[in-house]
Amino acid sequence: MKWTGRFQGYHAGAFRKDLISGCIVGIVAIPLGMAFAIASGVKPEYGLYTTIIAGILISLLGGSKFQIGGPTGAFIPILLAIVMQYGYENLLIAGFLAGIMLVLMGLFKLGTLIKFIPKPVTIGFTAGIAITIFSGQIGNYLGLTGVQRHEYFYDNMREIVLRLPTLNFYSVITACICLAALILTPKYLPKVPASLIGIILSTLFAALLFPDKVTTIGSAYGTIPGGLPTFHPISLTWNNIAPMLQPALIIALLGSIESLLSAVVADSMTETKHNSNRELIGQGIANIITPLFGGIPATGAIARTATNIRNGAVSPFSGIIHGIVVLLVVVLFAPYASDIPLASMAPILMMVAWNMSERKAFVKILKTRTSDSIILLVTFLLTVFSTLTIAVEVGLGLAILLFLKRMSEMLTVNKVLPDHSSSKQKVHAHIVTKEHDCPQISIFTVDGPLFFGASQTFENSSSLMRDGQHLQVIIIRMGNVPFMDLTGEANFANVVKRLQRAGITVFITGIRLQPRRLLSKTGCLTRIGEDHVFEHTGDALDQALGIIHYDKCLSCRHFAFRECTKLSGGEITQHKPALQANSSSTLLSKA
Repeated sequence: MKWTGRFQGYHAGAFRKDLISGCIVGIVAIPLGMAFAIASGVKPEYGLYTTIIAGILISLLGGSKFQIGGPTGAFIPILLAIVMQYGYENLLIAGFLAGIMLVLMGLFKLGTLIKFIPKPVTIGFTAGIAITIFSGQIGNYLGLTGVQRHEYFYDNMREIVLRLPTLNFYSVITACICLAALILTPKYLPKVPASLIGIILSTLFAALLFPDKVTTIGSAYGTIPGGLPTFHPISLTWNNIAPMLQPALIIALLGSIESLLSAVVADSMTETKHNSNRELIGQGIANIITPLFGGIPATGAIARTATNIRNGAVSPFSGIIHGIVVLLVVVLFAPYASDIPLASMAPILMMVAWNMSERKAFVKILKTRTSDSIILLVTFLLTVFSTLTIAVEVGLGLAILLFLKRMSEMLTVNKVLPDHSSSKQKVHAHIVTKEHDCPQISIFTVDGPLFFGASQTFENSSSLMRDGQHLQVIIIRMGNVPFMDLTGEANFANVVKRLQRAGITVFITGIRLQPRRLLSKTGCLTRIGEDHVFEHTGDALDQALGIIHYDKCLSCRHFAFRECTKLSGGEITQHKPALQANSSSTLLSKA
């Protein structure tokens, strides 16, 4: 699809729908943009600038027709931590670097890889972020004064407890009015933005009934300047870039996850399909340009994207219009926003935290009481009590380790024999007993991937293959080995070498394409011998029965194969036995 393909067949009727949805989403985005900026530790106008610039660019260049971009709640903990540790100017550098990383991720087609991040990790840090956002607004909700921001949850909670004597009942009343509007508006006026109603009502009540009794945006951060965003140069020296690489990577990863999740939600609501790599490129370009005007990192916003779709959006023009609407409001009415109480912003962010908490999915995974539950809890607790960076790193690391453990447990090596009671002569492990086992021919079935995580399992199982002083041939059935890495190949090759040194002939059957190619490249296949590699187990058994010592078959009463009756009685003495039509090897030829 070309970059302009999303606008094909566009007409005046579609533009009217985009205009309506764009205006509505723009109105919704204004209080959210300011709230997210304040919660991230920067001035509210920077949130508005992000909504304008990133919102327009993400819609124009992204891979989803309906995506609405801008500042989001998911970024709040990481952005606040960066601002507290490095300052606002370095936050802009981190956002700029994250934009470059996102573009590279898109260019290298890494968009599809995001889906491989385990669900317990994403739900764990999302729920942890929700707790962080919610708890961070308690001070504003209660109107506490002198509250200092800290990096860690425990310190912030301790700060709130220490400042409880400064509780402002006027702020609590203001916040409760806004919260009531947020809860009731969707029930009685579902098409009206609840956050806008909540801010207007609570601001009017505070201004009319108890003026100058609550902290406002203006009194806390100064008057919001009107006019267009101005160019804000950033200092891209190596001394500034180096310490921001890790924060930038976290921003890029979190932004890619959030934007692609939002795009998937849009796909499910509209029965369309987004281009994940193009979406990352669009997000990256937006995050490169936005910091140059003072904006903070942006990504796809799930709630605003859903609002955009529900109000009839047809194309990316709705997202562009949403950015233009916010721009017009900033140019014409920005100073009036300075009168909004901080207590009015708190319930909005608390509601955002509640909606993004993934509480149902969280409880569902916990109830499974599996390794996924452990990953979920560890990621969640580290997000809340440590940092998002550590939480994501540990969560992913733990998920990988537990996955490797599960994969290693999948590998089994079983000694098998044909089941004579079955008409199809399928091989089974339970057929093998001390009284029923061929002393000269052993058949082993390997099930599962042969990789570094399973190397110990295969090494331990390989001792079974060397049992028996009369053993002449080993048939290794590899039809159920989907993958082999170099560690697995090395262990496999070592087993083959030890068997061959002991004078045992090794046959391989049913080997798949990837393991066969690897064995061929490393020379292991040459060592085994191409003529010792068979498609079917029955063919290998035919060959094996032709090279065993028949004198050792005399008086043998194991009868592992159908041929054993004649061999034990000395009826077959030529080099290769003439097999009956219903012999084991014939019936196994398709096994």
